[in-house]
Amino acid sequence: MSRPIISSLREPSPAASAGLAVGDAIISVDGVVPRDIIDYHQLVDGKDPEFEIDRAGIALTVVVEKREGEPTGIEISDALFDRVRTCDNHCEFCFIYQLPKGLRRTLYVKDDDYRLSFLYGNFTTLTRFTEADLERVVTERLSPLYVSIHTTDPLLRAEILRNPRGAYSLRWLEALLAAGIEVHGQVVLLPGVNDGEELVKTLADVALRFPELASVGVVPLGVSRYTKEPRMRATTKEEAAQAIEIVNGFQRGFVERLGRPLVYASDEFYLIACEEFPDLQSYGGLPQLENGVGVYRQFEAEFLGQREPEPGSRSGFFASIDGAPALGYRAIRFSARGNRAEGIQGGVKIITSAYGKLALERLSAVSGVTMDFVEVENRFFGGNIAVAGLMAGEDVAGVIADEDRTRLLLPDVCLSEGRFIDGWELEALPRQVEVVPSDGRSLAQALSGRRFPAVGKAS
Repeated sequence: MSRPIISSLREPSPAASAGLAVGDAIISVDGVVPRDIIDYHQLVDGKDPEFEIDRAGIALTVVVEKREGEPTGIEISDALFDRVRTCDNHCEFCFIYQLPKGLRRTLYVKDDDYRLSFLYGNFTTLTRFTEADLERVVTERLSPLYVSIHTTDPLLRAEILRNPRGAYSLRWLEALLAAGIEVHGQVVLLPGVNDGEELVKTLADVALRFPELASVGVVPLGVSRYTKEPRMRATTKEEAAQAIEIVNGFQRGFVERLGRPLVYASDEFYLIACEEFPDLQSYGGLPQLENGVGVYRQFEAEFLGQREPEPGSRSGFFASIDGAPALGYRAIRFSARGNRAEGIQGGVKIITSAYGKLALERLSAVSGVTMDFVEVENRFFGGNIAVAGLMAGEDVAGVIADEDRTRLLLPDVCLSEGRFIDGWELEALPRQVEVVPSDGRSLAQALSGRRFPAVGKAS
């Protein structure tokens, strides 16, 4: 079990006044050893917590004088202090298995930890969930949680997860919902496996067994060129249209029965099927936004000035252990550093993926704003990977090298702490790019002349 390390300290703050310092390892708080950031925050929330710390091998006791509920001013290095509960499923569609070798170590960690579900919005299958976990979740009201359903057929779920416990682990979902825990579900749709009639059966079961679910997102699988699974393939246009039709049919039933849509199809299905996105209002409160559901309509509303961007950074592939311990336990996309893009003349081009271009072309038509693009083919992953969040630095560098005298806008969604998923740093790019927050208002401002921090080799 590792000890939480103080990574930063706000000045002034109760912790700084008490003499705590960056680099101190926290042994215990009020005599209790915290297992994770959840425990830690509960322990330090009270009045005058007593810290036992290790400072360069010397044990010290420090009392932080503060009011109950007052922040200590401490930032901690990690979200989990004991071992991450890794996933013992072997899903054939798992994207971790489809990563190339040589990436940073944390990207290969397969977690199935309910705590990361609570902290990050990661989806868990509940195959490693226990009675003790249920007791903690219910007692401490660790809500919301995010659960991968995929199918409600026990044998098919065990087959998809390649884990016999998958056949009955949804019993924990029933227990969580019965205890009043807010849970969001997802179904990763595998062509020819759990789509079509199997999807109909799954959503019918959701209506009967899990109507208390806050939402269910139906999303397509991603298939990279590194997959070794013969039956994993991209969703066709016809299959995407069928998935949308099924979801829409159940939405109408859920609205009639529950007063809310409950189930939503991801934006990717609409792009694959070349169909129009639903209205923004039909997504309710956008409960599956970080699962790619309703992203376009929110972005459009922000771009048109009809909606304010949500505060904080978004999750996605990077929102895992690699992201701790940023605000809200989300990875910092990019910190403003480097040069301003002064002196660059000429037009403006948006660096984006194939799906990103399709969506922005629709936005251009709706808004009347002309947009030019530098489309990045995802050669790093290959397959059907075409989302902006998985653009690799190597691929970006290859397409911008000849874009002379042009302002290049890069969405920060493809970055985690200033790095692309393949480890490339922004400074290594052959051209300066302006890193723009991935919301519609920021893009509108950039196209209107606002300059954002620029990084890369000067032209």
